[in-house]
Amino acid sequence: MKLKLCGLRRPEDIEMINEAGPDYVGFIFAPTRRYVAPETVRELCQGLDPGIKKVGVFVNETAEKMAETAEISDVDIIQLHGDEGIDEIYRLRELFPGEIWKGVRVRLPLDIRRAEALPVDMLLYDSFVAGEYGGTGKRANMAAISDAEPAKPFFLAGGINAENIDEILSAISPWGIDISSGFEEGGLKNREKLMGIMNKLKGRL
Repeated sequence: MKLKLCGLRRPEDIEMINEAGPDYVGFIFAPTRRYVAPETVRELCQGLDPGIKKVGVFVNETAEKMAETAEISDVDIIQLHGDEGIDEIYRLRELFPGEIWKGVRVRLPLDIRRAEALPVDMLLYDSFVAGEYGGTGKRANMAAISDAEPAKPFFLAGGINAENIDEILSAISPWGIDISSGFEEGGLKNREKLMGIMNKLKGRL
């Protein structure tokens, strides 16, 4: 199973990420409290383990702006986490040479079936909260994901932390998991919480 740790903003975050050794890290380019400027991401990643792939997360941005931001920040993957459809994905394909992922806020099994038809490299299933596009700390609709019987590999996100990770992974077997709020304290990434998650994941990664 793969691990993505998301929402990094500070040099201290990079230090704990290198210690944990995930497969992917995520940087938020959408206007939220976790936003980080592309120039800052490029600077931060000078200290990142080169074996860790970098994901830039966008919400309802133009393909041109995403490609420009990806170039400035030097991310490897673009993750769409808004209402982007097939036309935006094809346009982005013309401008960006790396992988394209799509985040889906799951309400019903139908949401997953529709997502699996999109021309993307990876799907990420997250919780649905009205008016929010992710990072809420709310658990994804596990029943809907299970009932959909996904045919393609996917990441699971949404409220995953050290206290519930065993229960979640016993119910669903994703290709990877994406954690952000689950290792935060007071809005900042917390090493103790992250190491608690890593201890629970021993043998799974």
